[in-house]
Amino acid sequence: MVRRLVRVCLFVLTTLFGYYTVWTLLTPFLPPSPLLSLFPDREWAVRIPVLILLVGLSAVGMTTGCLLIETAKRKRQAAGGRSAKGDKTTRKRH
Repeated sequence: MVRRLVRVCLFVLTTLFGYYTVWTLLTPFLPPSPLLSLFPDREWAVRIPVLILLVGLSAVGMTTGCLLIETAKRKRQAAGGRSAKGDKTTRKRH
């Protein structure tokens, strides 16, 4: 089941890459024809990758931020639990 899903995803990604490559690299050299109606305007050839990059970087940044906040909370809770037990190992530093 997983192999089939991987094959389908690979096929879809390869098809999309081929479509994007034809759109960005070959359509500028084609004469005006009905074939060009299959492709969006050329300005979207730049906008789409930029939008995907922005969404991807935002997701990575938010995930990293959430993990850092969660780690800091766990460290604070662990440190708070030790000092609440009355350990004399924690000292005040000036």
